[in-house]
Amino acid sequence: MNLFTMGFTKKSAETFFEALRISGAKRVVDVRLNNVSQLAGFAKKQDLIYFLKHICGMDYVHLQDLAPTQDMLDDYKKSRGTWEAYEQRFLALMKQRRIEEKISKETLADGCLLCSEEKPHHCHRRLVAEYLRQHWGDIEIKHLG
Repeated sequence: MNLFTMGFTKKSAETFFEALRISGAKRVVDVRLNNVSQLAGFAKKQDLIYFLKHICGMDYVHLQDLAPTQDMLDDYKKSRGTWEAYEQRFLALMKQRRIEEKISKETLADGCLLCSEEKPHHCHRRLVAEYLRQHWGDIEIKHLG
């Protein structure tokens, strides 16, 4: 099973949608807590649904069970917490939510986990993908950016 990941920050709409279009992904799986912020630009929920359908021929699904809590984000971003502490809290949250049982493989197969972070190394989308690979096995993770 292929599982793609991508962030929209520091990407033009052209770069973002072209990467998705040629990736082989069938849908975008939005793992952001807040997907309607004006700061999201072209990646704001309603705009993104339209663009994905008309530019890429892709579906869209928002799975908040794969998003961190607001407290976790605030502790990490606003209070300048460490990545290590955030990672441990988020891994514990996924375990508590039992996402490996709750989320269907069909929803994620050939899907692209979307978040705002530019790169995957300090982003929860990478943690989601790796956690699911650990529990489900046979997942090839492809970071598109």
